[in-house]
Amino acid sequence: QTGAESIAPLQSKSNHTCLLRYTEQEKDPKFWNTWAQRTLKNALTLQNLNKNKAKNLIFFLGDGMGVPTVTAARILKGQLNGQSGEETLLEMDKFPFVSLAKTYNTNAQVPDSAGTATAFLCGVKANEGTVGVSAAAVRSQCNTTEGNEVTSILRWAKDAGKAVGIVTTTRVNHATPSAAYAHSVDREWYSDSEMPAEALQAGCKDIARQLFENIPNIDVVLGGGRKYMFPKNKSDVEYPNVLKHSGTRKDGRNLVQEWTDRMKDKKGHYVWNKKQLLSLNPNNVDYLLGLFEPGDLTYDLERNTDNDPSLTEMVEVAIKILRKNPSGFYLLVEGGRIDHGHHEGKAKQALHEAVEMDRAIGRAGLLTSIHDTLTIVTADHSHVFNFGGYTVRGNTIFGLAPRVSDIDQKPFTSILYGNGPGYKIVNGARENVSTIDYQENNYQAQAAVPLSMETHGGEDVAVFAKGPLAHLLHGVHEQNYIPHVMAYAACIGQNREHCLAHSGTAGLRPVFSSIAAILTATRLLC
Repeated sequence: QTGAESIAPLQSKSNHTCLLRYTEQEKDPKFWNTWAQRTLKNALTLQNLNKNKAKNLIFFLGDGMGVPTVTAARILKGQLNGQSGEETLLEMDKFPFVSLAKTYNTNAQVPDSAGTATAFLCGVKANEGTVGVSAAAVRSQCNTTEGNEVTSILRWAKDAGKAVGIVTTTRVNHATPSAAYAHSVDREWYSDSEMPAEALQAGCKDIARQLFENIPNIDVVLGGGRKYMFPKNKSDVEYPNVLKHSGTRKDGRNLVQEWTDRMKDKKGHYVWNKKQLLSLNPNNVDYLLGLFEPGDLTYDLERNTDNDPSLTEMVEVAIKILRKNPSGFYLLVEGGRIDHGHHEGKAKQALHEAVEMDRAIGRAGLLTSIHDTLTIVTADHSHVFNFGGYTVRGNTIFGLAPRVSDIDQKPFTSILYGNGPGYKIVNGARENVSTIDYQENNYQAQAAVPLSMETHGGEDVAVFAKGPLAHLLHGVHEQNYIPHVMAYAACIGQNREHCLAHSGTAGLRPVFSSIAAILTATRLLC
């Protein structure tokens, strides 16, 4: 059961033909009634809740993937397949349970990716800019770290004997992944060269170092961030003699070499390009470190498909390695550059990143079973991104609204930002978008307020869930509730009592039976 109904309309590679066919079917009320009845019948099957114990946990995080981004990515996915797009299903759309998460940080109405990562990974809301520490810690103040550390679900899973992994399209020491293993009062302390001298003297560690020292045997780590692992000015293997890509570490340590030496007798492999990654036999690999760029990975639209793996390819390799563990696994997957595309006002880059993450979600679904794998897809926060303008059905998502503005008589794109770098005045007036290529990959959509970088949005984000105990994600919740649900379903971390009596289920029945026993005893005493 996926919670998704199949879609009846005919599809065509011609967008125009596709629209006509949809229009003809959709004129008949029977089309909509049949579709709704099929959906209703499927919904009724969800009464049979999956209360199995979750052997595996997969958490997909679309960084910056607010609801408008989800909708626009759905339309883009359909249009890439020759459909009009609106009726398309993303892989996450097929998940049977959907809820909303409130994303604010303890000190911020509109959050950042560090405080939110601490919430959805460590189960504790925190201040913006901090990772793996409680709200008692103050950003950039090293002496507020000790005693305020909080551990993540990745740690809980590792302590329970599961294999654990991190896959991201950003640096592996960026805000989202770092909350899985690090305790840092500043998300930007990527290596010791980004840290103030007083923080180093006070004993605070950079995030790259913490990746290898805090949880030394993370089974799979795939993403970018090579330069933070190598001594300062050490030339990069892929971009030799390009100074901005060279190593940054002042302490002279080569963290990759240290890891390789430690793992040489443990079936550990280090890779830095796609060919090396895909040539591995997962059956012969127990530990894998893959660092594919000095910083973040390139946007999927610009990816060198010969050299750089896609998010989907990284996820497939990771799952094939992690699933060998008989106790199961926890995998954190971040589509991290959705966020970067939006910050730059480049909606096309952002939406293609979201579509690629959806492909990875589909691949993960094929490699696992809904019966023993709890999969959750969500975002850390939204953006001030939207699309509108009364566009007609099937309008390219990157296209123009059908009418010009009745104020300045100029056309405008459906996609717009509330603020950001797309704000542009030409000869004292709004730029006329018909004079430029607004469908170009790096076009910066028009924005209402000029900013060098567009900002996050503060509204709730969607949480999609399937698998064991996915129904516990319902209604509107605080963001920090998410890892508690995952831990409960997998019988790791806190409150594991419900797992003891029923090894094959993580359901709530033992709780209810305890209540029944109390009521029976009360009646006997009375």
